[in-house]
Amino acid sequence: MSDAARKLQQRLVVGIVLGVLLYAGMLLWADAGQVVRAVRQIPWWVIPGSCLLAFCNYCLRFLRWQRYLRLLDIRLDTGQSFLISLAGLAMSVTPGKMGEVFKSWLVRQVHGARIHQTAPIVVAERVTDLLGYLILIAVASSGAMSEYAWISWVGLLACAFAVLALGSQQVSTATRKTLKRTPYFWRLAERVEGAFASARLLLKPKELLLPVAIACVGWGLECAAFHWIATALVPGGIQFQESVFAFAFSAVAGALMIFAPGGLGVTEFSLGKLLRGHFSKSGLALEAAQQSAAAAVIVARLCTLWFAVAVGLIALVRFTRRYGRIEEVSD
Repeated sequence: MSDAARKLQQRLVVGIVLGVLLYAGMLLWADAGQVVRAVRQIPWWVIPGSCLLAFCNYCLRFLRWQRYLRLLDIRLDTGQSFLISLAGLAMSVTPGKMGEVFKSWLVRQVHGARIHQTAPIVVAERVTDLLGYLILIAVASSGAMSEYAWISWVGLLACAFAVLALGSQQVSTATRKTLKRTPYFWRLAERVEGAFASARLLLKPKELLLPVAIACVGWGLECAAFHWIATALVPGGIQFQESVFAFAFSAVAGALMIFAPGGLGVTEFSLGKLLRGHFSKSGLALEAAQQSAAAAVIVARLCTLWFAVAVGLIALVRFTRRYGRIEEVSD
């Protein structure tokens, strides 16, 4: 096993162990027996149906990945590109920066494109994902949850600032000049300039509409999966609009905490708190609402985050069988 593969494996193990500890803690906190009984109330079709919606999200986001590769004039076979796109999902729970550059490693291995050229795709994906989530939050909070609308507007302003900064030739030039005058980091100046050049292509205003629309629809499918799960546990306990807000808001909260791989802990806490409140308002006793919310959160995360990791690992195995072991590459 190469050093790169060993590092990836270690980070995956850390993420998985953290997940196991987190969900074990949730079960103990909410009474494991009652949570298991709540999960058994879910119709058999809901879990595979939710996973199918999540997979449709991955397929939609693959279209965005393909668009970004073409903008950078990187041509990959469709099957090859889809495999790389799915393999990147395996890094959803890895701490640190490994997940951010992993797909660029794979593209470098099969195509030869330099990492600094393709790494901005990940930045563009995260920006458009965030914009998609914020639009979902804005739409969902326009009615009964209007008190939360300010969150989406603040987030949209932050995204607009990031897009302007990354797309600015002046910011790029100033960054390159600063790096050239900085000990050790001077050698990164040209790579950073190349990364900014890619980012300017990907984040042009005319290139934002389609990727953001894909993010809205894709993540909206996962919101729908969460709604299926929540209403299966407490019929009428939460409205679709409230499900969209809870899932999207919690995902953004987890994404902003970059130290938490996959938003572990942050997303679960936020989602559980919002869901527990809705279940309580629907007439459930506090303890029952707590148990049903814990069950819904665990199942929803299994069908979204952990299903993504499983799909990514399967794709990664297929990638290594087809193209050989993964090597860490310098740019």
